[in-house]
Amino acid sequence: MTYQEAINWLFVQLPMYQKQGKKAYKADLSNILKLANHLNNPEKKFKSIHVAGTNGKGSTSHMLASILQEAGYKVGLYTSPHLKDFRERIRINGEMISEAKVVHFVTSNKPFFEKEQLSFFEMTVGLAFKHFSEEQVDIAVIEVGLGGRLDSTNIINPEVAVITNIGLDHTHILGDTHEKIAFEKGGIIKENIPCVVGTTRKDTLSVFKKIADKKNTKLILAENLETPNYQLDLLGHYQKENARTTTCTIYELIKKGWHINATHIENGLKRVVKNTNLQGRWQQINSNPKVICDTAHNKEGLAITMKQLMLENASNLHLVIGMVNDKNLDGLIDLFPKEANYYFCQPENPRALESSKLAEAFQPIVKNYSVYNSVKTAYEAALANADAKDLIYVGGSTFVVAEVL
Repeated sequence: MTYQEAINWLFVQLPMYQKQGKKAYKADLSNILKLANHLNNPEKKFKSIHVAGTNGKGSTSHMLASILQEAGYKVGLYTSPHLKDFRERIRINGEMISEAKVVHFVTSNKPFFEKEQLSFFEMTVGLAFKHFSEEQVDIAVIEVGLGGRLDSTNIINPEVAVITNIGLDHTHILGDTHEKIAFEKGGIIKENIPCVVGTTRKDTLSVFKKIADKKNTKLILAENLETPNYQLDLLGHYQKENARTTTCTIYELIKKGWHINATHIENGLKRVVKNTNLQGRWQQINSNPKVICDTAHNKEGLAITMKQLMLENASNLHLVIGMVNDKNLDGLIDLFPKEANYYFCQPENPRALESSKLAEAFQPIVKNYSVYNSVKTAYEAALANADAKDLIYVGGSTFVVAEVL
């Protein structure tokens, strides 16, 4: 089996949330526990940090990994989804897992996968945990895929749990209120394991406190703590909030005896891209015209990025926008600027919302727009129409950003 054949099998053979949405989501942890047992429980052979949240969990995970690398540790990093290469999901000190390891994992375990009907995400989590165990990482930063309580990553016993924030996303799976979503994400809180919460609301804080009390553990509210204003290499004002959450998490590790100092934190936060190769977070990929890509795709995330977009000094704005079909557009469209040129597009994904339907939804606020069947043609049109002092924003979905990158 070649690497491409192994990847094709992983993507096509079995359910995957990225492609299929709700029906790929499993309602319990029985499958991942079977897989972990089959692999000799690799999750018990390395230390970890568990990161959940509606927005910012990817950036926070990369920041944590970067700081730990600066402190001299061998650091595993598991994130999802990927942008260009499947192997982006599984890294050690910034280096992606090898193609050979992916092929070996699939070929040697394929009969078990087929027998147990494991999902794409379950297999990928198993691959990550096996890789981190075999490579004997000092610690791994594990990002939750979806929710927390029933997520396949939730079989680890971390040094610290982190919940960045709570917003209304994936409501068809996690619940339609902040309290219900907080309950799902709060499911990563473990017995006697400190939990750092980035930002709270009254209705979510009470949920977290109730879970923490039951688990006999403490909540650390990052928004109540003073942390230095570190220089960041990740652009976007919203990264300051993620840096604060990250710093508070590092403080908890220090209390547990991990050897990390202020210089490690400072260098880690200003070398995230260099150390971990993070992409797609307010990433500038072109000048004259300036092109910004950002993976924000829900109400809370887009509210922040649209606010920052309006602070940019540009003659005209051009927005290349695509979304998935299970996205709740209520209250979302009003976040976007009215005075802009829109290029509505459709990413290459079964869950993509038709560009014509997206344009129809935006019509009440948008005057100047055009519709394209692909991200490529929409982006090319924006580049052709934009002057040197204009700004092009690419976003609305991770899949749109991935295709441009």
